[in-house]
Amino acid sequence: MKNGIDNALQYKNWAVLGATHNKFKFGYKVFNKLRKHGYNVFPVNPGLDDIEGIKCCGKIDDIPENIDVVNMIVNPSIGITTLEAAKQKGAKIIWCQPGADSQEIIDKAREMGLEIIYNECVLVELG
Repeated sequence: MKNGIDNALQYKNWAVLGATHNKFKFGYKVFNKLRKHGYNVFPVNPGLDDIEGIKCCGKIDDIPENIDVVNMIVNPSIGITTLEAAKQKGAKIIWCQPGADSQEIIDKAREMGLEIIYNECVLVELG
C-alpha cells in the first residue's frame, strides 16, 4: 500500500468528499492539511457554500476541472454512489479515510480500474 500512498501524494488535484467548516472534524482537518501542503483542493459538501472562502461543490460533478484523487470522509453508503462521478472527473485514486471504506467500495473501485487506498490516513502521511 505504501507505493500507492506515495503515488497518490504526487498528484496535486484533490477532491475532499465530506469537507466541512467545523475545525474539529476530519473533513476540515484533511481539507486544511492538503491545502497547507500545496495541493489544489476542491471541497465537496452539498450543505455548504464555501469553506474559508473556497467554493464548496455540492457533488463531484460540480467540480470545475479534472481531479486526480478523491479523499472520502463520508459514510460508505454515500461514498459508493460517487465512484462513477469520480472516474468521469478523471480520478485515478480513491482514498477512503478510516471508517469511510467498505468491501463494496473497494471491490467496485477496483472493478472500475481505480486505485483504492483504505485503512490509511492522509493526515498521518502528510505529518
